Amino acid sequence: MSSKVAKHIIVSGRVQGVGFRYFVNQKAKECQLTGWVKNLPNGNVEIELEGDEKDLACFVDYLKAGNGYSRTDQLHQSEIEPGNYTNFSIRY
Repeated sequence: MSSKVAKHIIVSGRVQGVGFRYFVNQKAKECQLTGWVKNLPNGNVEIELEGDEKDLACFVDYLKAGNGYSRTDQLHQSEIEPGNYTNFSIRY
């Protein structure tokens, strides 16, 4: 039985201007995760999400692979308290 976990992730690499947030949004919904994604001023992308541990692991694999246009150099992950989000969204 999997448990609900929440993560804060910073993705660095070629992740802005390449449709990465839309890719993250699509994959998070496919993996039945809730939370949000947004671009940061320094060129990184910030993600906060929650869901089953196995779904989160699957999602992180998608992040590492990217969308064909992006390049993931680093993923900084930390566990956080769940925000009890009801959906996944792109923040601007």
